[in-house]
Amino acid sequence: MKCPFCHHPNTQVTDSRLLEETNSIRRRRRCPSCEQRFSTFETVEMRMPQIIKSTRARVAFNPHKLRTSLERALHKRPIDAETIDDTVALIEQRLYSLGHKEVSSQLVGEMAMEELAKIDQVAYVRFASVYKSFNDVSEFTQAIATLPKENK
Repeated sequence: MKCPFCHHPNTQVTDSRLLEETNSIRRRRRCPSCEQRFSTFETVEMRMPQIIKSTRARVAFNPHKLRTSLERALHKRPIDAETIDDTVALIEQRLYSLGHKEVSSQLVGEMAMEELAKIDQVAYVRFASVYKSFNDVSEFTQAIATLPKENK
């Protein structure tokens, strides 16, 4: 680590502490050249995979765009904002856990449909109709047929 005061190329670590609340490491450092002391923080850098669109263009994952799509599908449905937040977070976590640098937009759409099917079947059909570009009523019927039957 370069000293921020004199720019000496090497510094010494005098103390390291794990910070539980931020899941990072605080390192206390000393410069052997100018004797100044300073702290650095080390954290894990988590990067979402790039999304490969159907046009083969690559774009950064945008959780806001995912949330907007889910909100449109859930419009006027009895689902609270916290459930939507949890769903976006769950999909993000699933994308992280894949460990890939790139994933297809189709995979993200399939994950969204899978979660919507668990939350609200009407929202699932709405989302599927846009996502899969339904052209006629038979496609709606097929989408509804794939839903699990509710026990009432």
